[in-house]
Amino acid sequence: MVGLPGARPRAGRGRLSRSADFDRVFRQGRSHAGRELVLYVFPRGEGDPPRLGLSVSRKVGGAVQRNRVKRLLREAFEMDGGRLPAGTDAVVVARHEANALAEREGLDGIRRALGQLLAHVAEPGREQETS
Repeated sequence: MVGLPGARPRAGRGRLSRSADFDRVFRQGRSHAGRELVLYVFPRGEGDPPRLGLSVSRKVGGAVQRNRVKRLLREAFEMDGGRLPAGTDAVVVARHEANALAEREGLDGIRRALGQLLAHVAEPGREQETS
């Protein structure tokens, strides 16, 4: 299916899936926090496009709500993830408020919240933020 017009990319491509990758980002990466999301970033040093990992716990809601938040986060990252430097691993942790934002504003709200965190990463010399 690769290379066919209209074909979707292979599943898992551009995503973090191994536990060791998540651990490395959490332990060695930098965090940027907002009300709805926390973004952890770690520069791998390779020239590949940024990869995304998601952590959406049951605090966000039931399976339907969690899957909706994950889908919206993937869409938002696909649109705005290019703002990260090449070779970056990113993990987005959804807080409880992410579900309310997704219900209230949909993709636009999730994209805005993620964009604010990505802007912090893109600004050189910015200190680590926590909340």
